[in-house]
Amino acid sequence: MVRRLAGLYAGLALFGVSMALMIAAGLGLPSWDVLHQGLAARTGLPFGWIVIGVGAVVLALWIPLRQRPGLGTVSNVIVVGLAVDAASAVLPTPDHPAARAGFLLAGILLNGVATGLYIGARFGAGPRDGLMTGLAARGISIRAARTILELAVLAAGWALGGTAGLGTLLYAVGIGPLAQYFIRVFTVKGDNS
Repeated sequence: MVRRLAGLYAGLALFGVSMALMIAAGLGLPSWDVLHQGLAARTGLPFGWIVIGVGAVVLALWIPLRQRPGLGTVSNVIVVGLAVDAASAVLPTPDHPAARAGFLLAGILLNGVATGLYIGARFGAGPRDGLMTGLAARGISIRAARTILELAVLAAGWALGGTAGLGTLLYAVGIGPLAQYFIRVFTVKGDNS
């Protein structure tokens, strides 16, 4: 249980840090963050609060997929939004193109690791990842489900004025395979107690 809880909360905190790294890189946001940024610009609310609010709304989409929320779901809604705001407050903004690229690539890889840690803890997926796992439970691979969702959300976020770039494209096509790999690596075996 301690190992699972540690994986859950380490994964959620690292997920927020990974988002902050990609934001600081300034090379394009992850798909969901393009949506979050567009909504933040339209509402004037802080980015982290938009992350929390969108997470709560996305939970309604779980109903037709018969996904069940758990401790990981509720924790995700709160911890990721707070972690991205906290990490953004302390991360430097890199100026050199190589440093920006390093932030972006580190953010994408860390996001895959973080996804594997918190989903692998088996306390329930976060709202956005619950859509992915719900589709996967219906026969679509994690890789395909994640990529389809990322591209759909990217289109909506871009329409709202969110920032897309090369980093957005790299994330949209890379996170599905990374998530599939790291979920396998970090899934805790055994009972759910």
